[in-house]
Amino acid sequence: MTEITTENYLSEAKRAIKNQVLQNALADLQHRFGTETALAYQNLPEGPELRFKAHDIRMHTIDNLDVILDKLAENVRKNGGHVFFANNGKDAIEYSLRIARKHNVKRVVKGKSMVTEEIGLNSAFIESGLDVSETDLGEYIIQLAGEHPSHIIAPAIHKTRNDVGKLFSEKMGIPYITDPAKLTQAARKALREKFLAADMGTSGCNLACAETGHITTVSNEGNIRMATTMPKVYIAFMGMERVAARLEDHDVLIRLLCRGASAQNMATYVSYIGGPRYPGQADGPEEFHLVILDNGRSRILADEDFREMLCCIRCAACLNVCPVYGKIGGHSYGFTYSGPVGAVVTPLLVGINKAKHLCLGETLCGACKDQCPVDIDIPRMLLALRSKLAEGDSVWGVTPADRKEKSMYRAWSWMISHRGVYDLFLKMAAFGQKFLPQKEGMIRWLPPPMNGWTQSRDMKPIASESFLQRWRKGS
Repeated sequence: MTEITTENYLSEAKRAIKNQVLQNALADLQHRFGTETALAYQNLPEGPELRFKAHDIRMHTIDNLDVILDKLAENVRKNGGHVFFANNGKDAIEYSLRIARKHNVKRVVKGKSMVTEEIGLNSAFIESGLDVSETDLGEYIIQLAGEHPSHIIAPAIHKTRNDVGKLFSEKMGIPYITDPAKLTQAARKALREKFLAADMGTSGCNLACAETGHITTVSNEGNIRMATTMPKVYIAFMGMERVAARLEDHDVLIRLLCRGASAQNMATYVSYIGGPRYPGQADGPEEFHLVILDNGRSRILADEDFREMLCCIRCAACLNVCPVYGKIGGHSYGFTYSGPVGAVVTPLLVGINKAKHLCLGETLCGACKDQCPVDIDIPRMLLALRSKLAEGDSVWGVTPADRKEKSMYRAWSWMISHRGVYDLFLKMAAFGQKFLPQKEGMIRWLPPPMNGWTQSRDMKPIASESFLQRWRKGS
């Protein structure tokens, strides 16, 4: 699994907020995709209600996942492909390395894949002596920079053209340029050479279809098509939930995926891959492998509170409207998945206590649910995670995150249910607030543990008269 730094969420978020370049980039991204995606749903022939049908499709798939995955594996094998079910990232990496050694692979080209980022495939390949090249332009930039993606579909959103110009000059030995078109051409030239020399290609899988035994990849650059057809060996990696039972269901989900991701009716390149090339065919791999990864997903599947999260098709629509992601960016989340989807998935994959800040940091505004192409109720699951952090949970190995906070809320609950005690508290608080720093009628600072509220906002003082007192006076 890739490096996990979820404990740095608060410090990374503070750093991101001060990064004006990042703030401008995130604002532009959300302005473009956030509004356009909603319009794209409105323009669907079936209307935006197709999202609700898609939710039913996904939940039916998740409820019958074992049968559907067996059917997918059966049909992929009928098409001449190989299927491997990996319990965890280690199993997936070892299997792919066995395939690489079997074919004496030296050079690998990769299509975009979040699931391989999740398991740390690149690092494992490089440590084994393989030359690995990302081929998506954004991922290629990130690889050269030695960083992790900061967005599911726009991994280099935090980089300016000046940053990319310096990076290409240092890593590729070309003159320093900042023109995006020329930078793209430079990357294209370098990557074409890698495609031609590659022994093996890998990619993720946007969606698979059990009925036909094929996987589907979606891109706007064409790089995945080259990575999956030019090398002799091709390995696709998919999370075990990324499957549709029928081609009809697959069609609905792919159309919604493209709209959710980038407000497109359909991506520029949509490839259906069902196995190795047939005799006489000019393109396609001689050997096709599909690695179906669990890596903690079975545990999510078994939990009624969280299994809905497996409906996610990783389109990033929720990132494009989330007010939290729009300020702190993807690196703050400390793992592969960021935004609202990361705030739920990451704690479930790496540990709820370890990644507690992610689910506690969301606003629960509901924009993610409104924008999700399959209508996933992310706010409900965020609340479920918070409940486990408050109460503890033996099944997930969660210990209460803050016992003092829980005791304070219990005391508050008792106090507001006893009118006399509550009135006395208000009188004492009204008197005590006179000693707090104020400006223009607003309290500038509260003492711990409430001082977090006044770090970035002022508080209105307690009124001299409560509403009940005014009501009794008839005023």
